Amino acid sequence: MATKAPRDDFDDRDIVVEERKHYAAGVPAVLKALDYSNEQMGAVRTGRTLLRLNQKHGFDCPGCAWPDPKDRSPAEFCENGAKAVAEEATLRRVTPEFFAEHSLTDLAGKTDWWLGQQGRLTSPMIRRAGSDHYVPIGWDEAFRTISEQLKSLPSPDDAVFYTSGRTSNEAAFLWQLLVRGYGTNNLPDCSNMCHESSGSALGETIGVGKGSVSLEDIHEAELVVVAGQNPGTNHPRMLSALQKAKKNGAVVVSVNPLPEAGLMKFKNPQSPVNVLTGTELSDDFLQVRVGGDMALFQAVGKLLLDMEAAEPGSVVDRSFVEEHTSGFEEYRDGLADLDWDEVLTATGLTRAEIEGLAGRFARSGRTIVCWAMGLTQHKHSVKTLREVVNLLLIQGNIGRPGAGVCPVRGHSNVQGDRTMGIFERMPSTFHDALDTEFSFTSPREHGYDTVKAIEAMRDGQARFFMGMGGNFVRATPDTDVTEAALRSCAMTVQVSTKLNRSHVVAGETALILPTLGRTERDVQRSGEQVVTVEDSMSAVHASKGRLKPASEHLLSEVAIVCRLARELLGTTVAADWQAFEDDYATIRERIGRVIPGFEDYEAKITGPDGKDGFVLPHAAAQRRWNTKTGKASFTSNELEYPHVPEGRLLMQTLRSHDQFNTTIYGLDDRYRGITDGRRVVFVHPDDIAAHGLVDGQHVDLVSEWTDGERRAENFRVVSYSTARGCVASYYPETNVLVPLGHKADISGTPASKSVVVRLEARADAPVPAGVVAAQPVAVR
Repeated sequence: MATKAPRDDFDDRDIVVEERKHYAAGVPAVLKALDYSNEQMGAVRTGRTLLRLNQKHGFDCPGCAWPDPKDRSPAEFCENGAKAVAEEATLRRVTPEFFAEHSLTDLAGKTDWWLGQQGRLTSPMIRRAGSDHYVPIGWDEAFRTISEQLKSLPSPDDAVFYTSGRTSNEAAFLWQLLVRGYGTNNLPDCSNMCHESSGSALGETIGVGKGSVSLEDIHEAELVVVAGQNPGTNHPRMLSALQKAKKNGAVVVSVNPLPEAGLMKFKNPQSPVNVLTGTELSDDFLQVRVGGDMALFQAVGKLLLDMEAAEPGSVVDRSFVEEHTSGFEEYRDGLADLDWDEVLTATGLTRAEIEGLAGRFARSGRTIVCWAMGLTQHKHSVKTLREVVNLLLIQGNIGRPGAGVCPVRGHSNVQGDRTMGIFERMPSTFHDALDTEFSFTSPREHGYDTVKAIEAMRDGQARFFMGMGGNFVRATPDTDVTEAALRSCAMTVQVSTKLNRSHVVAGETALILPTLGRTERDVQRSGEQVVTVEDSMSAVHASKGRLKPASEHLLSEVAIVCRLARELLGTTVAADWQAFEDDYATIRERIGRVIPGFEDYEAKITGPDGKDGFVLPHAAAQRRWNTKTGKASFTSNELEYPHVPEGRLLMQTLRSHDQFNTTIYGLDDRYRGITDGRRVVFVHPDDIAAHGLVDGQHVDLVSEWTDGERRAENFRVVSYSTARGCVASYYPETNVLVPLGHKADISGTPASKSVVVRLEARADAPVPAGVVAAQPVAVR
């Protein structure tokens, strides 16, 4: 077994570019998953661990939030799920001796990949004011130090408490109780940066900020539109659901600025026959320009309404519209004068392509629209998602089997954290129930979301930051601003399993609190504990780790919150924190009395059907609308899309196949043909020529904003079949280009998918001699 971390001397000028792949998964995915797992864990540990992943008596994947099927394979995981588990169950360790050897200055010069590959944190550490090293600290002293800092702040609102999506329901519920007991609603979380636009649009239009479909609905759909999403990398188990839908006769349409292997063909590793032949997934591929989805959905809506006008009763579900919706006439009238020239400019599509999609909608009796960050991270994202809802409402495709909205969450339990109250603007009904249960008055003033939290730290209005998991520095926009903001804090605290960039960007005093991973046994006074998580489709189920903890000095997230609460809050809230730490069932009992849908919580996860979990009620799926009008709402939205100045391009950030969110597993992007590097920018060959560049040349990416320019240096140009006028590059390396003020209206989500940039050739990086890159494949 290999336990030594990799070297850090790769040169991005040695990047190898090959032809992109035209299918996802298959034998290469299996081999890659096993190779990576064996390297991190060894063969025996790999087998013992992966066979428990996503099983009814095992633990939930720490990667994406895709739901588990009722009939599960013994190997119910994907390549990137295996990598996520291997990262957590690795045999590599970051000990106090590591921090004695490496100063903060030294670590600041390492890549994100190198930092993550060092392994699991083993002991609580502190960087004291003026020091360039972390040193060990005892748990009791750590909690006392944090508590003293918090008590010294002029106001509880001077503190920020961030949450990552991997936090369990139990830990998240106690975390928000601790923070509100302290006296603030400053609870930014990773939802602010991904699906906040979905929640804003869906809450307004259908009354629930979550998806309305189940896994079985996808299997039963007649039409599935996958927009702004790359499931082959980001949620690979979704491909098997699409494959099953195709087998049942569904049509799949992908809408995306880049052709992605996972939406072309899927070779299912669970099927010996299919792993050879594969399944063609997308019937149509619409290569929309970045940010042009709103125009596409409006145009399809207009065409459907025109069909209905020509043949009344042929398209619109009139009984549904009349009984269950409001605003239909305003929506119809708002599209009456749709400018087709503007639609074609915004989308980059032909009218025939758009008419083809409208025909698909008109012929379908059960339609689902799935989406991810490609729709949520634009200035006009909320408008775009309103238009998705409009399209589905026309034909009554919400609240019927095989139909509905499907925002695909990108991180395990990010949806559950929001359900548990991790939100800076929870409704008064939640506060009232919390206050009644714990005999205190929780603060009602809205807190900071992620962007506002960074602004507050930047402006000296917040002086304390504590992150419950995640890698805040690398997940957020405007990297230089964010790093300076954190360094200006009097104290930063990171609750983490592994080393990451956020530990290097330290406040005046900084603490690292190492915690148990989801794969590990969590033993408290009452015995072994289970935690629960909620998936993308509102199903809640138990998760129980079985591995020996990476260190005897680790505490669970629940224990960390409880011990800090005992030190900080005293009797402020009527909570028995020791009992909560001793037995997580006592937490679930209190959750059941505060949050609707969790009544009899313990019985639901431990009874005869408990291993399958339970599904939370979804009013819109039952055609009950918790909106202002009591009905689902059509909306009329003025068309918006990015306008790019002459000589500029529109950049979207994206993941490589060798990463999950900010975690870098390796330096390859197999499906896009990239090996041994990450500093690449994908550009259409016509745009390369138009901008006076050549394939293989090295450039700086420069974004332009009202407050000035931002620069990401030394990226290799890769000729690729992107949409014309649009480029793509990996985050977190390009987060530095996303201005803090460039965010979605209403939701405040950073607009990382539509950043205006120019490409500046580097004089010190001439085109490598003999560079030959794969020619892009024509897509239209």
